[in-house]
Amino acid sequence: VAVSLGGVAVVRLRGVFGSDEIFTATGSSAEPLEPSHLKKVTYEVDGPSDTTGSVSYVDNNAQPRRANFTRLPWTFTITTTVPAVIANVVAQGNSDSIACRITVNGVVKDEQSSAGHHAQTSCLVKAA
Repeated sequence: VAVSLGGVAVVRLRGVFGSDEIFTATGSSAEPLEPSHLKKVTYEVDGPSDTTGSVSYVDNNAQPRRANFTRLPWTFTITTTVPAVIANVVAQGNSDSIACRITVNGVVKDEQSSAGHHAQTSCLVKAA
């Protein structure tokens, strides 16, 4: 009798307090979360259009990468949802001037230029 009354009480209480279906992460009602803070980090290197050279930068996994360019401008864009991004670019060309810029979501965060024989420049954003 006690077990039966306990079962009836649980069913009635669940009907009052637990009337919604139980949420499961694998159920059909589970949907992926939309990225809330999408960051678009763009590296830019500029100078005379016939400049050739190389650029080193940090990719979206914070790994160093290197690329060669045969003309300017050179650009590279990272799109990520991580809370903080370290952005760094170093460029050197065979011209007498070169410039770099790092933008985050369209806002310039660092911009540098250099002049001289085989000019070299670098830009750094510690927390984008």
